[in-house]
Amino acid sequence: MVRFCGYFPDRNDFISRDPGGLIMDRADIVHNAFRERLTAGDFPNGPAPDGPLSDDTATATAIFRAQCLSRNLDRTSRKMQAKGQGYYTIGSSGHEGMAAVAAALRPTDMAFLHYRDGAFQTMRSDQVPGTDAALDMLLSFATAKSDPLSGGRHKVLGSKSLNIPPQTSTIASHLPKAVGAAYSIGLAKRCMPEHQCLADDGLVMCSFGDASANHSTAQGAINAAAWAAFQNSPLPLLFICEDNGIGISTRTPSGWIAASYQNRPGLRYFHANGLDIYDVFATATKAAAYARRHKKPVFLHLTLVRLYGHAGSDMQASYLAKDIFEAWEANDPLLHSARALADAGVLTPDQSLDIYDRAGIRCTRIAEEIASQPRLATAPEVMASIIPPARPCKISNGPSAKSRSAAFGADLKQMDQPQPMSRLLNWALTDLMLKHPEIIMMGEDIGRKGGVYGVTQKLQQRFGAPRVIDTLLDEQSILGLALGMAHNGLIPIPEIQFLAYLHNAEDQLRGEAATLPFFSNGQFTNPMVLRIAGLGYQKGFGGHFHNDNSLAVLRDIPGLIIACPANGADAAMMLRECVRLARVEQRVVVFIEPIALYPMRDLFNQDDGQWMQAYPAPDRSIPLGEVGISGTGTLAIVTYGNGTYLSQQAANTLRLLGIESRVIDIRWLAPLPVQGILNALVGAEKVLVVDECRRSGNLSEGLMTLLQEHSPLPAARLAAEDSFIATGPAYAATMPSHESIVAAARQFWEGT
Repeated sequence: MVRFCGYFPDRNDFISRDPGGLIMDRADIVHNAFRERLTAGDFPNGPAPDGPLSDDTATATAIFRAQCLSRNLDRTSRKMQAKGQGYYTIGSSGHEGMAAVAAALRPTDMAFLHYRDGAFQTMRSDQVPGTDAALDMLLSFATAKSDPLSGGRHKVLGSKSLNIPPQTSTIASHLPKAVGAAYSIGLAKRCMPEHQCLADDGLVMCSFGDASANHSTAQGAINAAAWAAFQNSPLPLLFICEDNGIGISTRTPSGWIAASYQNRPGLRYFHANGLDIYDVFATATKAAAYARRHKKPVFLHLTLVRLYGHAGSDMQASYLAKDIFEAWEANDPLLHSARALADAGVLTPDQSLDIYDRAGIRCTRIAEEIASQPRLATAPEVMASIIPPARPCKISNGPSAKSRSAAFGADLKQMDQPQPMSRLLNWALTDLMLKHPEIIMMGEDIGRKGGVYGVTQKLQQRFGAPRVIDTLLDEQSILGLALGMAHNGLIPIPEIQFLAYLHNAEDQLRGEAATLPFFSNGQFTNPMVLRIAGLGYQKGFGGHFHNDNSLAVLRDIPGLIIACPANGADAAMMLRECVRLARVEQRVVVFIEPIALYPMRDLFNQDDGQWMQAYPAPDRSIPLGEVGISGTGTLAIVTYGNGTYLSQQAANTLRLLGIESRVIDIRWLAPLPVQGILNALVGAEKVLVVDECRRSGNLSEGLMTLLQEHSPLPAARLAAEDSFIATGPAYAATMPSHESIVAAARQFWEGT
């Protein structure tokens, strides 16, 4: 009988003290109880073994081996951590029924895993010759540099050879991209992406906990899948909710998951007892067959138990009565499996114990062998995988004159005439989609309507609804759709309708897209070009939600590229470079399109047409890091976006006042084009930074730091106020203007 429970700072485990005074890890208590009860034949009650596994003793045995290996990996990892040799977080004990799910699927089916799915990975490894789950997972737990997945960056499930992308903290953030990956399977048949990796008859599996099912991201993803299925869109997706009845310390109401998902339109519901491998295998086989055959999403609800608490450091006795978690431990799924296998005549209790003990010996031996493995030690080592490796891509000669004529129609005759940015972007997108059939666009209202500002007009007519997708109104689903498609070799160009709407879904960039190459050592990537209509200066439209002058949320995401054109020709050429960066260099790119400049025609006077340009030839682009320079004056105005437009106006006025200036359009906002800016400053005497975004957290801070660190020139800045944007006559009151740039330049130049 356990009398004392507590957390000891020198051991990052949940531990207990037995009546003899011996300090014991809770995992040791479960381990000893399993061995004693198995030897005594003291099994928990359960149903008789039944279903297709009854006729497949080899698979039944393999599932049990995978379960035993997963359990011992948990226990070994906890011991490694206690010795300071490992960095264990969340274990899989209690969820070993997932091994039967893996056995019911094909190893080519991509699996986005819950963090308790060690048994799924050990079973899948058994299905793929030449892989060693015990070694790979222990190397990961030890954060060894030789960890084949993350290279020592994280304790994380996943494997390239097992088709399991890494998930670092699966609080439902992986569900939207699972929807996108499943949707991509049918779409790839049409587009035939060069780097396709999912089988045409495959499915995508995505697992998560009962607590995570309540997260808005899960709700949105499941709704998106059901919404697509309701319209008969092919979507072979297997959702698996691993319901152990508790999320960290908060209990899930009994019956909540079943009540929530049994009768969802467009979603087929299955349930299995997660403690019974025969039931799990039979039900998972049916669920997978349904998803594969009907190309529909399926919700598989598994009821399980949680052992050892939420994580290694979780002290569940502080929030649960002892009889609750002891009841879970008494319902040990390994005891259920051993009983079923004995009843089926597959394994005797002694044979089951031998399998279990051999797994423990193996894990201990490997842990001892890798104890001295080198770990990452320097910043360059850690950061080496932030930027993914380039991949070989077929060289496209571009569309033929005939295909361009068919797509553009009468627009071809206007291409040598000056046009506003919105039209040049439309033509650039058309040329890119003609050149690269694996490009898929998705977003709110981009198809039939052609976007709020007409940038995507006619694209759906030119390329069809499968390639220009009108999505439901959910930014998380839009980005998830793109992330998942990128997993299967497609090149997504999602659109977020307004910059402020990104905040509803920014974690899909920060927590999923940008981290994937980092935590997979560059083995998994999800390249894309995210188009966002944004920034300020719209006259009287929508207030802060449609005029959002802050890029802070994007600027600090490692590895993310941010581009912002100021005129139509630059927009077309920069967009081509962004697609190249995604397609070849596998980068995640955010392309900010200044809304106020979409229709801009004039620069100095009404009807002068000086802000429009002709469409640049399809083979022209602006490389990453190349800045734009206008003028040769000794006062350098460094800016971007709307600031470039306003600074060009200001430069003309300053010239009349006797101050010669040059306007440097940095174009690329992250990473900052340091060398390009410094080269553009040669011959300048002073630098004025003009930033249309807020003073705090935006470009002017980074630019001033760059100048302080790399340039001897005196510098000053003019930035927007730390304010939201008003609607009506004061729409531009908080941001730089032609007049305020002139005033700031004069004061700075003249020293008054």
